[in-house]
Amino acid sequence: MGMMFQHSADDVLRRFTNSAGEFSLAPSKDIVGLLSLHDMSHLDIGEEASLYKAKVFSSKHLASAIRYLEPGLARYVRHSLDHPYHLSLMQYKARHHLSYLQSLPSKKCATAMQQLAIAEFHLNKLLHQKEMEEVKRWWMGLGLAQEIPAARDQLLKWYMWSMMILHGSSFSTYRVELIKVISLAYIVDDIFDLVGTQDELSLFTEEIKMWNTEPCDSLPSCMRSCYKALYTTMNEIADVAEKKHGVNPANHLRKAWTELFDVSWLSQNGWQPVMFLPQRTT
Repeated sequence: MGMMFQHSADDVLRRFTNSAGEFSLAPSKDIVGLLSLHDMSHLDIGEEASLYKAKVFSSKHLASAIRYLEPGLARYVRHSLDHPYHLSLMQYKARHHLSYLQSLPSKKCATAMQQLAIAEFHLNKLLHQKEMEEVKRWWMGLGLAQEIPAARDQLLKWYMWSMMILHGSSFSTYRVELIKVISLAYIVDDIFDLVGTQDELSLFTEEIKMWNTEPCDSLPSCMRSCYKALYTTMNEIADVAEKKHGVNPANHLRKAWTELFDVSWLSQNGWQPVMFLPQRTT
């Protein structure tokens, strides 16, 4: 696979090199070609000198060309330099590209494919807004952010995870359910890092292992609320999966959370009561 990719990359790069194998200045007048070269160069993982040279070459000449380009194209090039295609969120790049297309005179932006892309983008935007409203109602209904002020409350940031993992309108339900899992994971992480004592966290973990309908009364209020939210939400997700696919993953979800609590969070905080200090070796 690596040899196939290297051969393909070199074939493309020859268009920008002279007979001596050095990048030549003449092709830099082709802005579209340079932008493609710049995007391609970011596939370099540190082992391909040709791609590194392509990155230096394309970045240099694109930056110097900005002052001579019409304003819309100049903004597009500047944005592409700051946010390379392979290092950026797909939806973010789509918005940037479509904004540029819409800034062109109508006769230059009239292909059916471009119009379809613009329409699809706006439909997806409306769908994402609808999903965010649904998740926001769920989140506010839990009240965890209000009960645990020290915890993170970054719903939009968390939603970006599910939006990037699951693309397309057919995955709308799954995006909503996934953001719920991500949100609860952040809340639990903050409870372990900022709120609970070692004894409380150990008890919290034991409650997760037992997975009863109601947590024990000796848990702190915030942990009881978090447990109820976690238990209810996971069962709701399991019900959705069963209705859509005929399989109930409740046990798998419980086991996954048990491992997270026991292996990741609890063991991560286990050093606190021991007060272990690393020793310098001689």
